[in-house]
Amino acid sequence: MRFAKYHGLGNDYIVLEALEAGDDLRPEVVRRICDRHYGLGADGILLGPIGPGRPFRLRIFNPDGSEAEKSGNGLRIFARYLLDTGRAGPGALDMVTSAGPVRAEVLAGGDVRVEMGTVSFQSGCIPVTGPPREVIDEEMTVLGERLRTCAATIGNPHCVVLDAPVSAESARRLGPAIETDPRFPHRTNVQFLEVVDRRTLRIEIWERGAGYTLASGSSSVAAAAVAVRLGLCERQVTVRMPGGQLQVTIGPDFAATLLGPVTKIADGTIDPQGLAWRAV
Repeated sequence: MRFAKYHGLGNDYIVLEALEAGDDLRPEVVRRICDRHYGLGADGILLGPIGPGRPFRLRIFNPDGSEAEKSGNGLRIFARYLLDTGRAGPGALDMVTSAGPVRAEVLAGGDVRVEMGTVSFQSGCIPVTGPPREVIDEEMTVLGERLRTCAATIGNPHCVVLDAPVSAESARRLGPAIETDPRFPHRTNVQFLEVVDRRTLRIEIWERGAGYTLASGSSSVAAAAVAVRLGLCERQVTVRMPGGQLQVTIGPDFAATLLGPVTKIADGTIDPQGLAWRAV
């Protein structure tokens, strides 16, 4: 099975052709390919294009085998892949995930811009349990610690933590408990947010189904949208992460645009022996 591997600021994805791999992947196969000891190693798999014609449809898989609705870095990588394989030329191209349509553009120099859609803070959309509301500046207790949080969706769920230490240690310690907290029935991605100044944010990330992550596009959008909603920053910000930085613009209606680099790592073939399942 042929593959291509890319990363966006250290957030790496394997791209598999749907015509070759099929339009579905068993969770154990996803886990095997993404395993960094027994497989190729990745933060996820992009499967597509699915079906003929345009817009280009894809499915996004987390390394635990679950399916993600949307990924900012994954969409930027897939747009670059479409350009590299000659399916799309310069200019805007349309893609569709399970969360709906998005538009992307590969720019000169390799940066990719994606129109991510509109951020919502409504509990029913995210979803978050409890009465209908905007989930803004709420308190939750996790592992005995009181945390100030907001929740948002950009097609996938996010919980932004406002007052915990912004560190890898905090993300690794608190992230798993927040991800699986009962108030998030579909689990959630988690961002630990620091407002550096009005135009700069810093986050650490615990990603649903992937764990500690060096960078995340949708997490950057969620964190920026929350900071804008709380009046903590301008609508155009740089979001810094351990893997690098992305540019996020939040419109007056909370429509979000994401801009940053994509790097190609390799093309290759996965040997059938490498796809043989075992408990890893």
